[in-house]
Amino acid sequence: MSDWISKAQRAVQAARAYHDTVRDALSAKLADSGSETLNSAQHQLHGFAWIAATLSAIETTADWAARAQSAGRYSRADELTVRIGFGEYLAHLVHGVPMSASETARPQALGAAQAALTLANAPDVAAFLSEGSTPETRAELASLLGEGARPDEAFGDDTLDLVRTQFRNFTQDRITPHAQQWHLADDLIPDGVIAEMADLGVFGVCIAEEYGGQGLGKLAMALVSEELSRGWICAGSLGTRSEIAGELISENGTAEQKAKFLPGIANGSILPTAVFTEPDTGSDLASVRTRATSTGSGWQVDGAKTWITHAGRTDLMTLLARTDAEQTGYRGLSMFLAEKTRGTDADPFPDNGIEGS
Repeated sequence: MSDWISKAQRAVQAARAYHDTVRDALSAKLADSGSETLNSAQHQLHGFAWIAATLSAIETTADWAARAQSAGRYSRADELTVRIGFGEYLAHLVHGVPMSASETARPQALGAAQAALTLANAPDVAAFLSEGSTPETRAELASLLGEGARPDEAFGDDTLDLVRTQFRNFTQDRITPHAQQWHLADDLIPDGVIAEMADLGVFGVCIAEEYGGQGLGKLAMALVSEELSRGWICAGSLGTRSEIAGELISENGTAEQKAKFLPGIANGSILPTAVFTEPDTGSDLASVRTRATSTGSGWQVDGAKTWITHAGRTDLMTLLARTDAEQTGYRGLSMFLAEKTRGTDADPFPDNGIEGS
């Protein structure tokens, strides 16, 4: 087995020990706390979530590399991918995990400074920190990719491998050749292409089979989004809008809502969109200011939203609004299923009370 694969597997064990130390410290501190204390500890809890995600990422990468080697497909590009990836993510664990452009979860803030030092000094972790993600390894990988080399992509799962191949071929044929023209003209993806995507099952990947979906799970959805986004990120985004709506309704909807919406979302006859982001708050959902007020017979929603994927074309909005104006933060927020009339280029928002571009 490749020395770097062995190092990666041992580094995963060291990273897991660090993860467990942070988890145990936070659990001892917060396990019996009320909501106010947990709310005040959001930075630490959010940081631990990022540590857990980072551990999962490197663990999966080590498994992928070992699988590729066992199948005789492990190349120099794969080795460099392991070295660079582990070098970067282990450095995050040791020095601080970047949670956003302006917020980093540093070990000191998590009460884990000594545990981070122990992680950094583990021999295999130290090797990745010094020899993993270097200017030389990054330049070599970039050169290999430029020459046509590709890291191994096989999952060893016939269904997932078929999904990747199918959507990569579709994207190369129907998305990539037209993406730049659509972008420059600020056009929507043509309805005919949307219909083809629906026939391929883009909009029902995770929806249960009883509602007309494929029930394939999140990994398949990630694959579909990745392959469509190779051609144009807008194409990948279309599928994720249906994924968001499908999950919200599947997990939280009534039986009537599931029966009404899920089959149409799965077959593409209902195109949903996520109406969360606002002009002044971006994706900080706890700061949503759009208000929803009960009228007795329904709800009136007042506010502004922005960056809404194919807003005019959509038939159904998963709409986040504040229903309790007295509450701040995430409290008082509700998710609505708001139907609307599908618009056209000439009249994108034909319903009264909605306007936009």
